[in-house]
Amino acid sequence: MQLEAGQVAVVTGAGSGIGRALVERFAAAGLRIVLADVDETAAREVAATLDVDTLVRRVDVSKEQEVVDLAAATVEHFGGVQVVCNNAGVAARTDPWTGPIEAWHWVMGVNFWGVVHGIRAFLPHLVLGGGGHIVNTASIAGLFPGFSAPYDASKHSVVAISEALYLELSGAGLPIGVSVLCPGWVNTRILEADRNWPAEAGALPDQSPAYEVTGRYLAAAVAEGLTPAAAADHVVRGVEAGGFWVIPQDDFFQIAIDRWARISDKLDPVAPEHVPGMPPRSQMMEEILALLLGPGEAAEAGPTDDG
Repeated sequence: MQLEAGQVAVVTGAGSGIGRALVERFAAAGLRIVLADVDETAAREVAATLDVDTLVRRVDVSKEQEVVDLAAATVEHFGGVQVVCNNAGVAARTDPWTGPIEAWHWVMGVNFWGVVHGIRAFLPHLVLGGGGHIVNTASIAGLFPGFSAPYDASKHSVVAISEALYLELSGAGLPIGVSVLCPGWVNTRILEADRNWPAEAGALPDQSPAYEVTGRYLAAAVAEGLTPAAAADHVVRGVEAGGFWVIPQDDFFQIAIDRWARISDKLDPVAPEHVPGMPPRSQMMEEILALLLGPGEAAEAGPTDDG
């Protein structure tokens, strides 16, 4: 679809990162904007910089009723909607297997259920309005695992439901496009996502011991990653071209290709030794062992089976 002044775009996670960049990109094209974020103050600060009509709502996308209310408020305020970006996302720093289950609930609640709620709440309005486009933010982690089990699971789910939605809408001949955004490292505050840890989940859990090692490398990779503005430009081109896949960086592709080659041969999974922006996996594993066991014992333990 062609983006035109006066159209209405809804963006969740609009207060920072890719969400903010999408808002600014849409506003530059003259679209009216609905900014939704669990951090209402951040969303209002973004809205104050725009020269278009805006609606700001505090929304926890993991809560179905709040997203349903967002859709109703959008239609009441603007009369309709043309673009919906289910973009809100979080990542936990806890150990997925020994840490609190609440971290899983939080990540899946925002990353997975937030997309489901967004599609279900806004799709009827897109249909009644004559068409539009839905953009779901996944990740390169939606194409191969290895980042964090809850995050990987949530992003694989986003890719799957986006593809299912695309096939169903195109099969029905409805003029509603679907795109899934799968970026690699983007310079956002994703590693600080637990600043929005929900109070009802209890105390903020401790980070995984291994994160003391991996965290600093992740922070460096994210800091040197794609700018949110560049990611937003890719999204806009995808929307206007009607394309499903929006993958801003190609440097992760070979890992995904190698993974599927092993699947086609029915071979067991193997962790990639080299991930763009990160040191060799064997180096990180040695550092983690040294941290957990002490340098002497880690040396005696030797390399891991997959290192």
